[in-house]
Amino acid sequence: MVPEPEAATLAGLNEVLLARCDALAATTHYRKGLPLGELFIQDVAASLELPGVGFDPVRYESRKADKTGNLLIDGNTYAAGPSFHGRMLTVGLRHDVIEILDEHSEPVRSFPRAFGRQTGTVFEPASLVPLLVTKPGAWSHSPLRALVTDPVRDWLDAASATDRRRLLNGVDAASGSAGFDAAMQAAHTLIRRGDAPDMAALGMLARRLAHGTEPAAANVDLSVYDTFTTLNTTTGEVA
Repeated sequence: MVPEPEAATLAGLNEVLLARCDALAATTHYRKGLPLGELFIQDVAASLELPGVGFDPVRYESRKADKTGNLLIDGNTYAAGPSFHGRMLTVGLRHDVIEILDEHSEPVRSFPRAFGRQTGTVFEPASLVPLLVTKPGAWSHSPLRALVTDPVRDWLDAASATDRRRLLNGVDAASGSAGFDAAMQAAHTLIRRGDAPDMAALGMLARRLAHGTEPAAANVDLSVYDTFTTLNTTTGEVA
């Protein structure tokens, strides 16, 4: 580990190190004359079994959320959500995950842990929707705007405050049962179809998408209907 490696995520660092290990495994041991990968397999076979109960390497710390519901952790900002503003929360720091718990030690948010200094706030998109339902005028400045597809963004940009609130409220309700990604995919599908993205239609479609029961859209060949009509070449009439 010298020189000290740099990586934005632990997964990215592991990929680099694993590639180096694979390359090293193909080389031959200087004294035993066998590939290092083969010797490693022998070492694994001779190792003791791991305990049946996993060890959770986690450190818990207390953090007070700011007025917007954000927490500063290791120099990076994580969004617990507006409803947690000013509250004292517990943070579980693991090697790959940041877990946020409320005053009763109930998990409320979980994020991939960011290493280094991130320029923006680490947030869960679904956590921003309730605030936008309350204040639909904040849509134009919301970080969520950059994450949605063009049809959804254009629809919300042009919508009135009432219609914008109605769609976001439908997304919020569908996210609870089907997940945020399925809810936004449902909104995208309805808008592309030209259908009204109301709460009932959006929720039903989101659940179907989440369970993989929504059939993929396909191009329909209308030429099949030509077999039902024949043209009389003498009179020019269609029968």
